[in-house]
Amino acid sequence: MERKQSQQPSAAFIGASWVALLAGISAYLIGLGNAEMQLNEKGYYFTVLMFGLFAAISVQKAVRDQLEGIPVTNIYYGLAWFSTILAVILLTVGLWNADLTKSEKGFYAMSFVLSIFAAIAVQKNTRDMKIAKDQENQPKDKSDPPLPWS
Repeated sequence: MERKQSQQPSAAFIGASWVALLAGISAYLIGLGNAEMQLNEKGYYFTVLMFGLFAAISVQKAVRDQLEGIPVTNIYYGLAWFSTILAVILLTVGLWNADLTKSEKGFYAMSFVLSIFAAIAVQKNTRDMKIAKDQENQPKDKSDPPLPWS
């Protein structure tokens, strides 16, 4: 299967993605640090964030692998989606039952969503940059071997 020509993401989009990821995670963690809740509650919300980030990146990778013709088992694909949805449900249930003001609940929800979205964008950019770099390093004519210094 022939690979499509990849376009490297712009530096502005790469930077914006990283800033969004760091802002989302930082805001969420600073909020947890300043929250007046028990340590086990803070641990729950921290774990949900980390689980959600990993699950979302896993979904992005599985979807992208399928688009590029890289085999992905149905069980892995399903588990990746299930994990992402479960992380959102766990956060929703936790916030619904938490003894927090509505503004605090909204703050955690929005920083969580920002972090998840930004993690997907960072993963996409990382993969696009790798593919673009690999395509640059391939010889233009298949009969020409790659040069040792390139």
